[in-house]
Amino acid sequence: MAHVIAVAGKGGVGKTTLTGLIIQYLGEKGKGPILAVDADANSNLNEVLGVEVETTLGEIREEVAGAEMASKNPIPSGVSKADYMEYKFDDALAESDDFDLLVMGRTQGKGCYCFVNGLLQAQIQRLEKNYPYIIVDNEAGMEHISRGVLPNMETAILVSDCSRRGVQAAGRIAQLIKECNMHPRQVGLIVNRAPDGKLNEGTREEIEKQGLHLLGVVPQNDTVYEYDCDGTPTVDLPEDSPVKKAIREIVDKLEF
Repeated sequence: MAHVIAVAGKGGVGKTTLTGLIIQYLGEKGKGPILAVDADANSNLNEVLGVEVETTLGEIREEVAGAEMASKNPIPSGVSKADYMEYKFDDALAESDDFDLLVMGRTQGKGCYCFVNGLLQAQIQRLEKNYPYIIVDNEAGMEHISRGVLPNMETAILVSDCSRRGVQAAGRIAQLIKECNMHPRQVGLIVNRAPDGKLNEGTREEIEKQGLHLLGVVPQNDTVYEYDCDGTPTVDLPEDSPVKKAIREIVDKLEF
């Protein structure tokens, strides 16, 4: 069974960027093939990784749901909706050398994401036997954890910036993991975008107050910001990037 790694945190702390760099480093260490899962409705993990995505689970769901109302039914005659959906799900995997990327996406318009969350859970369960590692970039907050989308999570990586609110959000996610009777082998915190790669006393106090295990600190870096603004994949950062170096040191501490 695959080792499932969940990356979570409040919005805007850079968890997707760090998820992409973790995927890249595990691939470099020969841990592939890796199933990378973008479980955020506002998906952009593919941009961090530099891969094109043809379709998402949400788009497939909308296509099948509206097939009978479409001017030209996309489902071939004699093929059931269920069989067509399974066929399309295989198309949703964006393949790369060391990883395949599955994107949840979103449904159109208003409405609950319950169905798409259910599709995501089903696809992870269907595919997990094909990969030694599954890394999930979760939606900002606690949605997928509270809904039990990742029941077999073995590693939970919580991401925060240097703010107390970010650390408090990470603490709430850690508490929710316990309340949902999940028992990952390791739960830890990465503090991202720290000035000069250092934490001030207030941030350290909050981490201790929340009872979080600090995995490491990733420094603030202008190059990451520039790559993001230019649309350059973050995984293309120079090998001597302090951000890449920090992520490698953190990953090497984890038990995989």
